[in-house]
Amino acid sequence: MNWSWLITLICPLMMILMMFGMPGMRGMHGHGGHSRKKPDVEELQQELNELKLQNEQMRADIHSITS
Repeated sequence: MNWSWLITLICPLMMILMMFGMPGMRGMHGHGGHSRKKPDVEELQQELNELKLQNEQMRADIHSITS
């Protein structure tokens, strides 16, 4: 028996179910949910600086491992 048609139907159905199941998507499309606070520019800058420091530390760790 050829089951390839079942796979063809399951993929789009699973995608639809996953999209509706994502909690963040409800607020983005205006279907309810709670309103999210927009991140402050200073908070984003601080987070970026922290990530840069982590990146530099990981580069140093990789360099020490490969040396």
